[in-house]
Amino acid sequence: MQIRDLPFTDPGEPDVRSGPRFLYWLGRNQLGGQLKSLAWGLLHQCGIAGLPLTVGLAVQAAVDRSGNRLALAAALNVLLGVAIAVGEMMLHRTAVTNWITAAARVQQLLARKTAELGSVLTRRVAAGEVVAVSTGDVEKIGWFVEALSRFAAAAAALVIICVGLLIYQPALGIVVAIGVPVLALAVLPLLPRATRRADVQREKAGRATELASDTVAGLRVLRGIGGEDLFLGRYREASQEVRRAAVHSARMWSLISAVQVLLPGLLLITVVLYGARLALDGRIAVGELVTVYSAVTLMLYPLQHFEEIAMAYSFSRPSAKRAARVLAIQRVTDPAGTDTGVPSGPERALPSGDLYDPATGLLAPEGRFTAVVCGDPDAAGRLADRLGGHAAESDGLASVLLGGVALDGLALDSARTVVLVQDKDPVLLSGTLRELLDVPSSGQVEAAEALAAAQCGDVLEALAQASVDDGQDPMGTRITERGRSLSGGQRQRLALARSLVADPEVLVLDEPTSAVDSHTEARVADGIKRLRAGRTTVVFTSSPLLLDLAERIVFVHDGEVASVGVHRELVHTDARYRAVVTRETDEEESKTMAQAASRAMEKVEESA
Repeated sequence: MQIRDLPFTDPGEPDVRSGPRFLYWLGRNQLGGQLKSLAWGLLHQCGIAGLPLTVGLAVQAAVDRSGNRLALAAALNVLLGVAIAVGEMMLHRTAVTNWITAAARVQQLLARKTAELGSVLTRRVAAGEVVAVSTGDVEKIGWFVEALSRFAAAAAALVIICVGLLIYQPALGIVVAIGVPVLALAVLPLLPRATRRADVQREKAGRATELASDTVAGLRVLRGIGGEDLFLGRYREASQEVRRAAVHSARMWSLISAVQVLLPGLLLITVVLYGARLALDGRIAVGELVTVYSAVTLMLYPLQHFEEIAMAYSFSRPSAKRAARVLAIQRVTDPAGTDTGVPSGPERALPSGDLYDPATGLLAPEGRFTAVVCGDPDAAGRLADRLGGHAAESDGLASVLLGGVALDGLALDSARTVVLVQDKDPVLLSGTLRELLDVPSSGQVEAAEALAAAQCGDVLEALAQASVDDGQDPMGTRITERGRSLSGGQRQRLALARSLVADPEVLVLDEPTSAVDSHTEARVADGIKRLRAGRTTVVFTSSPLLLDLAERIVFVHDGEVASVGVHRELVHTDARYRAVVTRETDEEESKTMAQAASRAMEKVEESA
């Protein structure tokens, strides 16, 4: 796997049963990269492990005044230096590649899950947690995958050094062979406490991120009510808790680092004292003592990887657990995620017909323009999601049916083909206007027609003026992230044009004209009705301009269909509908009814 091959054509189906299983799945899918990194790591570590031998040979050659052996030691030293340099360079290259590819795979999986769930995702998990997983957690997971092969190479090098010392000088080799496992395992009792402190730090950091995300999302509202100082104080308090938790966690990791320095130092002192005594007794040569001393000194480098892998796993395990929890969320009720009730294969026919919600009794006849009125905007948003097959997993309600086929039983590509839901706060990604409108579609609606129906003339003029082309082509003008360079009404109309270009079998629009003035709203309503003629369109709105053009109006009250008809009829026959549409209060409604009764009495008296 090379970085230039990213993104993956298919990132695969992850094992999300637990955090460790998810990490194992990542490592297994990068087995080739891990083996490459391990091979280069072994070359690097074995080169380092061979240096004590050449140094010992050189010292002994100098003591024995042997020029040939000194030259041989120098040549071996140069050869080991080349091996160390090449191994280090390629190890870094392959290890970083493993890090980036693992992080890219996780981000690709998260992006796919986000596209699959849509707005349902942020109702199932906090927005701050999603942000934390896609940024900080991805980095920690990549760190563990990257450190794994380097740790394996270091562990193999330690085994090779210990075995080599046992063969080369058994008297000192046995001391090293006993001491090294003690050094490697000495920090294990400290790891659980360090992990718990790190978990507390990450939990507090996640809450702070979530608070910041929610605050930024509602900044305009906060300024309107003067709540900036209140939320700033809350975030300051949360950030200080994160700081204290980070310091508390760092103390434990500092203790682990101190143990990793102290114990190897004690082993080195023990080897030197014991070796010096053996050298004085004539049981070992000076060169052998230098070799063993150098080997123990260089063993401190691979031992550092034991601390690193412990830290990497401690930090990546909860991160992997969070990522697995997000990736485990499912949209469809069918565990296989396959179509239910429609033929399989390339020739399968997508469902069509009336759109019906058994939970509320809402019926949108095929090929007609249906408007839905709800007194509660949040309830309208949830119902719009249900009509698109995005019902919450735990709502326990029957699936919405399209032509008698359950939407929750359709595969994602089929569901998105037949039903498109545009929520009240659509997102515009950065790119040119041409790229924005380049969406999967039926091919029956041209971009120019959709832009005209959505009344985007002023948007096109503004983009043409901002165009860098000589021809001032608005289709080639870049739109900033989330369309921040445009007004709210312009963003809303561009999103509507994008939905109209897609031309799905069923188009569900949630308050598509809430950010435009009444004159533009009337023209947009007429454009939607004209362009969607013969196609099923459902609009959630309380605007009289849109309602007056609808062929059928469904009034939903307390989660159930309360009345069905046309706007002019329902305004006179349904007081609750009239109150929602005209924004009448109870007092105004009573006053209106009293005036109507008074006029009726006057007419009766005149006729008498």
